[in-house]
Amino acid sequence: MAVPPSSASPLFLREAEIRRGVELLYFGYNHMTRAIDERLATEGLGRAHHRALYFVARQPDLTVSTLLSLLAITKQSLGRVLGDLTARELIEARVGRDDRRQRLLRLTASGITLETELFEALRARVSAAYVEAGPNAVVGFWQVLEGLIPAPERQRIARLRGG
Repeated sequence: MAVPPSSASPLFLREAEIRRGVELLYFGYNHMTRAIDERLATEGLGRAHHRALYFVARQPDLTVSTLLSLLAITKQSLGRVLGDLTARELIEARVGRDDRRQRLLRLTASGITLETELFEALRARVSAAYVEAGPNAVVGFWQVLEGLIPAPERQRIARLRGG
C-alpha cells in the first residue's frame, strides 16, 4: 500500500520540499527501471542499450546524430551501444536516402520484440502509479518534468509525441 501523499506546502520552494521532490524522482526512476534490469541483463545489455532501443522504436529511421543528441552521451559511448545492439541483431543501420553519409537506425524484428517487452514492463509500473495518483496529478507530474527540461529542448520532446 502506498503512503498517502500529503498536500504540498504553500512554501513548496523550501529546501525540504525540493529535497523531497529530488528524492522521489531518484527513487521513482530507480524502481521503475528495476522492472526491466533483469531482462536486459539476460541479453547482456544495460540501461543505455534500453534508451537507444526506446528512442529508435519511437522514431524509425532515426539518424545516429539525432540519437546522440537525444541520449546526451559521447560518440564513443553511443558507438559501443550501437555496436552491441547491431551484433545482437536488435538494430540495423541503413544509409541515408538523401545524404549517403547518414546512418538511419531501425529496430529489427528481434529488436521490436525486446523493446515491446521492456516497454510493457515499464507501462505496468507507470500505469499503476498513474491510476493511484489520478488524472490531475498525472498532468501536474508532466508539467513538473517538462519544467525540468530547458525550453529549447522541449520541441525535440514534443516531436516524439508527434506534436
